[in-house]
Parts: sequence; C-alpha cells; structure tokens
Amino acid sequence: MDVDWGAEVVDQIDAHWRERLRPRLEGLTDDEYFWEPVADCWTVSRRGRSSAAISFGAGEFTMDYAEPPYEREPVTTIAWRMAHLIGGLASTNGKQFGRTPVSEETYCYAGTAEEALRQLDAEYGIWIDGVRRLGTAGLAEPQGEPPAFAHAPMAKKMLYENVELIHHGAEICLLRDLYLHTGVGSAVGSS
Repeated sequence: MDVDWGAEVVDQIDAHWRERLRPRLEGLTDDEYFWEPVADCWTVSRRGRSSAAISFGAGEFTMDYAEPPYEREPVTTIAWRMAHLIGGLASTNGKQFGRTPVSEETYCYAGTAEEALRQLDAEYGIWIDGVRRLGTAGLAEPQGEPPAFAHAPMAKKMLYENVELIHHGAEICLLRDLYLHTGVGSAVGSS
C-alpha cells in the first residue's frame, strides 16, 4: 500500500492543533500568561526588567535565557513557553517558508496573552501551510539549514516541530490546569 507520508504528518499535528491544543488556549488571560508557579521562573519581561543571565528579543519584551549547564532546569511561565514555541516556528518559517527571517535575538515577543495567541496562530498557519506544500517529495529533500543537519531530510525538521508543538503545548496546558486548581485564578477554556 502506498502511503502519503506528507499528508500523514500534516493530518496528525493539525488534528492535535485543532482538536486538543488550540481549544485549550482559548480565553488565556494575562494573569495566567505571566503567572509564576514558583519563585524565579523564566518568563517574558519588559526590556531591562529581567533578572535572567541572558534576555532575547528585539521589542519591548524579552525572553529569559541562560546557557546550560543550569544548576537546576528552570521552571517557566506560560509566557516563556509560548515565546519559545512561537519563536521556534517563526525561525523555521523564515528559513523554509518565506517568512521574514528571525532569531531568538531579533524576534519581538508578546507582552500580552492575546498578542501571544495572535502570534502563535500566525506562525502555526505559515508553518502548517508550508508543510502541506512540501508534500511527501518535499519532506524527502535536504534541509539545507542548519549546517549540522544540511543533508538531513526536511521530514526530520518538520517532525521535530511536531514534537515541540505537542511537548510545549502540553506544558502550557498543565500550567493552565495548575493555575486553576491551586486557587490562584480561574482559567477559561475547554478541558
């Protein structure tokens, strides 16, 4: 049996996006977005207000960062997880799908939950449309970037983005659940 692997890759992640992840993000508030479940979380901060070793971003808000090894793996806010996810999609979209190229340093991170959701929707839309256009033949083509993976098939990069969406999306949903169930606030969205 012939399998359209391009369609399978797209169908799996797009079903996850439409039926599981994106509905769980509806109604995300700024309080949830910036909520720190423990002290000293990595987050998104106004420029110049972060206590992190490194801050990335070109706009009014920056994303906390540090070079490994860490004393302990940092706990992050929803804002940080979304910034990481959005920035990763934007970077891939710039390298592979015609978006203006960006990096962690040059991306303008969102200062509100609403803006972050708009950014996420936009970058996901560019990415999923680009993967659809690749099709099975395009997924077999070499990535070209970064140099360490230049000869690896595009499928490797696209499947990595699938993992990122599932992994970080699950973390964001868990943080929303904790926010709701610890009595900090009232999360809105489907469960």
